[in-house]
Amino acid sequence: MRRYWIEAEQLMTSATQESQVHFEGEQFHHIFDVCRQEIGSRFEVLHPNHHAYLVEVMEVKKKSARAKILETRLVPPLPSPHIHLAISLPRFPVFESVLEKMVEMGVSGIYPFFSELSFLRDPKSFSTEKLNRWKKIITSSTQQSGRGELMKLESPQTWTQILEKINQTSDSLCLFSYEGQSTLGVKDFLQKRAAGSAKPQEVWLVVGSEGGFSLNEVEQMQSQGFHPVTLGSQVLRVETACMTLVSVLKYEFDLMR
Repeated sequence: MRRYWIEAEQLMTSATQESQVHFEGEQFHHIFDVCRQEIGSRFEVLHPNHHAYLVEVMEVKKKSARAKILETRLVPPLPSPHIHLAISLPRFPVFESVLEKMVEMGVSGIYPFFSELSFLRDPKSFSTEKLNRWKKIITSSTQQSGRGELMKLESPQTWTQILEKINQTSDSLCLFSYEGQSTLGVKDFLQKRAAGSAKPQEVWLVVGSEGGFSLNEVEQMQSQGFHPVTLGSQVLRVETACMTLVSVLKYEFDLMR
């Protein structure tokens, strides 16, 4: 069954107290022109209130449509610890693939940043049009996966700004993935952290772009108490590293539910 993400204001109550959903604009074009939905069609809509509504199309006009709600189900919120991915901007096709997969994997938010070796290094060279495109990718992936909330995406920031965001609370954890020499593996890191510590409420993952991290950036992370962890002797692509880290965390913290 197809699913579509709606905004809170699209959910309305008719004069007869019937709950309905209203569609217009670009979303109307996608659902009724591209996906060929019509009067009598049934599909699900995902609402920011963590509910999914089975609807049936009642009316289709030239530029708008209405559907009535038939059934309602609760979409559970993401379990904790919430995962935040800070990623040095890779090539745009790679980043868009990461966005798509991180939505499906249940990541709470992505925080791209400019670093010494990132694909883009000058904030002035970034176009906000890319941000709009990326948000559409997140919406599309949310619809496909059926998760009950949109993944947060912030505008690309500087390395210094990202360092200020990581681990702002005492119940957070940071995994700094580094392709250089490191004696600490992810499993060892998590086991040491778990010894005598309460389960974290959020986990930060820091992943480099195709160029990795500079020695200066590694030293800055270490100065904040974040020890580099290795993902093994093989060099992983950016998207593979992200999937690997999130998969390990979901297994270790029992998030596969």
